[in-house]
Amino acid sequence: MKKPVVMITLLALAIVSAACGSKDAAKPAASTPATTAAAKPEAAAASASIKATDPYPNAQLLADVKWTEEHLKDAKVKILDARAKGYEQGHIPGALSLNSGLLKDAANNTIVAKDKFTELFQNLGVSSDTTVLIYDEGNSLNAARVFYALEYYGHKDHVKILNGGYAAWAAASKEVSTDTPAAPAKGNFAAAPNDKLITTKEQLKALDIQQCTLLDVRSAKEFSGDDLRGNQKGGHIDKAVNREWSDAIDANAKDGVPVFKSYLDLTKAFEQTGVDKDKSKTVIPYCQTNIRGAHTYFTLRLLGYTDIRPYEGAFAEWGNAADTTVVK
Repeated sequence: MKKPVVMITLLALAIVSAACGSKDAAKPAASTPATTAAAKPEAAAASASIKATDPYPNAQLLADVKWTEEHLKDAKVKILDARAKGYEQGHIPGALSLNSGLLKDAANNTIVAKDKFTELFQNLGVSSDTTVLIYDEGNSLNAARVFYALEYYGHKDHVKILNGGYAAWAAASKEVSTDTPAAPAKGNFAAAPNDKLITTKEQLKALDIQQCTLLDVRSAKEFSGDDLRGNQKGGHIDKAVNREWSDAIDANAKDGVPVFKSYLDLTKAFEQTGVDKDKSKTVIPYCQTNIRGAHTYFTLRLLGYTDIRPYEGAFAEWGNAADTTVVK
C-alpha cells in the first residue's frame, strides 16, 4: 500500500527537476555555477534602464498607510497583526493578532499541515475572495512569513504587506486601538498547497544546481560557518551565494521607518549577487527555518521574479542531517 506515497514523492521531485534539472540531466553548454555567476550583460543593461522612481513590478503586493486607512472597514479585507509582542498595548483598529510561529511544524521542519492551516485562517475570517493585509513591527520579517505561507497554500495575489509595518502607522500618527475585535464570521478559505512554491531536502539533493540559483539569506558568519546557530554542521549548501535578507530593508530612512529599498537598489543588489531574472533559473532562498527565506521570497516577488521556491526545511534540517554535506 506504499505505492501512492512513492508516486507523490516522484511527482514532487519531477516538479522541481522540470525547473532546475536533475543531476543526471545533460547540462546546458553555457551554464555558469551559482558560486561564480556574475550579472549578465543583458541583466546589467536592464537595471541601468531602471529609474530610482520606478515602481516595483509587483507593487500591488505592498500597501501603504493611506491604502490601509481606506480599507479599515472593508469587509473584503482582513488585517493581521503578526508582531511578536505589543498587540494588547495598541494595534491598527480591527486588526487580529496572529502568531506566525503557528505556521511551522518545527518537529518535521515543514510548513504546518493544510488542515490546520485551513482551520487557522478560516477562524480569522479569511475566505477565497478575501484580501489579507499583514503587518509586523516594521521590517516585515514575520509579515513575510505569513505572506509566503498564504501564497504557498493557494491565496496567491490576494495578500499584501504594509510597508514599514506598525512603525509606519505610528509615524503617521494614525488611530490606534487597544480593543480586541470580536471573533469574525468563519471564512471559507481552503488551503491548497502549490508544489511549485517550495523545495525539500530530497529535491535539493536531486537537482542540477547549475540550472538554479541557491540563495543563502543568512548572516555572513552563518554562511561561513563561524556562527553555528546551534547546528551540528556549520557553513552553507554547496554552490549557494549569500545576500542577507535584511539588505532589502532601508534601515536608515529619514523618518526611522524600515521600508523596502527602491526597485533600482534592490535590482542592482540581487544582480551583483548573481540572482538575475533569467527565466531558465529557479531561485531557491533558504535560511535557518525559512522565516528570513520567506522575507526574501516576498522581496523577489515584489521585484517580479517568477520562479521562487524557498527551501522550507532550511539549514535547521540540512545542517543537522546525516545525509547532507556543507561547505565553508
